[in-house]
Amino acid sequence: MNTTQHVTTLGQSLWLDNLSRSLLHDGTLARLIAEDGVSGVTSNPSIFQNALATSPYYADDLARLKAGEPDVERRYEALVIPDIQAACDLLLPTHEASGGNDGYVSLEVAPRWAYDSTRTVEEAQRLSAAVNRRNLLIKVPGTPEGVSAFEALTTLGINVNVTLLFSIAQTEAVFHAYIRGLSARVQAGADVRRSKAVASLFLSRVDTLVDTQLTAIGTQAALSLRGKAAVAMAKLAYQRYLRIFHGEAFATLAQQGATPQYLLWASTGVKNPDYRDLLYVEPLIGPETINTLPDKTLAALRDHGDPVPRVAQGVAEAEAQLAELARLGLDMDAVGNTLQDDGVKLFEAAFQKLLLQAG
Repeated sequence: MNTTQHVTTLGQSLWLDNLSRSLLHDGTLARLIAEDGVSGVTSNPSIFQNALATSPYYADDLARLKAGEPDVERRYEALVIPDIQAACDLLLPTHEASGGNDGYVSLEVAPRWAYDSTRTVEEAQRLSAAVNRRNLLIKVPGTPEGVSAFEALTTLGINVNVTLLFSIAQTEAVFHAYIRGLSARVQAGADVRRSKAVASLFLSRVDTLVDTQLTAIGTQAALSLRGKAAVAMAKLAYQRYLRIFHGEAFATLAQQGATPQYLLWASTGVKNPDYRDLLYVEPLIGPETINTLPDKTLAALRDHGDPVPRVAQGVAEAEAQLAELARLGLDMDAVGNTLQDDGVKLFEAAFQKLLLQAG
């Protein structure tokens, strides 16, 4: 048993934060599933933009589509949906073995609908039908409008990965939307046993912004907190998860066969070269969680990771760190809102580059 496989025995799912036709064609994804215990895949516009720019496997299909499909967005979907379907098929045995709890592949609604609930619901339904795989998660942003769409989609029975979450407040709002959506589904007489959702909490970007503010403050107390905000936030978000999904709020739905909305640690590749490469992995290993890893971070975990369940440890320290950040004048909710808005813009820019490549 290697290190990554060991992590999965501790109750955490490891997903790959990457997808391209190259990974599918050269057997890399199949090998990661078989040898490293990878049990899911996340994608986003930036990932597909890079895939189309670097993989030679799209050229023939793109040439054919340019000749026959005038709509550039439909060209893009015609390129990436087969990749999503192929990844879903590779992970179907994992999905079935887990009883539908794992083995998912994520596909994102176009970022330009991040602030339009109605259109997000429509696009999610359309993409879900186009992919037509039961182990698909539709990615919806955690904007207020996206959260409303997520609630509606949950009621409709469409499984969702709520993305671009950067604060405890944003994450808790998503948890409650999931419960409301499931409750409405039960009231409509629908089955919730196959309903699934995850909440993607982004980490490294939080430290990048908070560290900049701490450096500007410049005191020893401020400087000592650099590189600590994101993990502290994640640990406290996990405590909220436990309180909500292992408490009275979810008890009735659990009796109906509903499953909790797991936290997914996202943006787990370090952006500061001074930090340990597994800063956003090792402290957050634990049951009922998912970590989606870039290739480089997955390789680091395999090579020198220390697989110990730590996500529920150090809670008092995490509370003290966030309290000290507040004392220094850092508003973590405001940080989260800024990063969420920036995240939507970054994904929209990547999506526009994608459309240029498909144009």
